[in-house]
Amino acid sequence: MTFSRERPPLVADERTQLIGWLDLQRALVRWKLDGLAEADEHRVVFPESPLMTPAGLVSHLRWTEHCWFNVIFLGEPEASNPQFQKEPESADMRVDGVPLAQLLDEFEAQCAQSNEIVAAHSLDEVGKDPEYQPTLRWMLLHMLEETARHVGHLDTMRELLDGQKGYY
Repeated sequence: MTFSRERPPLVADERTQLIGWLDLQRALVRWKLDGLAEADEHRVVFPESPLMTPAGLVSHLRWTEHCWFNVIFLGEPEASNPQFQKEPESADMRVDGVPLAQLLDEFEAQCAQSNEIVAAHSLDEVGKDPEYQPTLRWMLLHMLEETARHVGHLDTMRELLDGQKGYY
């Protein structure tokens, strides 16, 4: 699924606005990485964060979508998501040898699944996780914040890796 880099309509219902802004940020993930050299896909940019590579960050975004919409909201088992593993730490970002193109495709497939979950439920519905039950609206707002923050990281990484920069 390819997400649009267009902003949502200026006047629309809440669901359209929330999904529209989130889909825009999701689209920016691929756009920020378009044309990145293969040698830079797994390159460490921030010395104190060795797992925060372009590829590692895309994998993290994929599994964060899965965490919130599949595990916390739908109640799927935590074992289905590496973010819940105690060892190795940050398992969701450990993707050495996995091509960035594959990770981007997996991220977008997860986002499409997340959108299907959102479409089938009320924004006021709460998650099935017994210990943590935010509303679906809260989860969408959180994912918007999470994705936008990491798009900023990708923007910085890209500029440090090869000088490419741009808003959108």
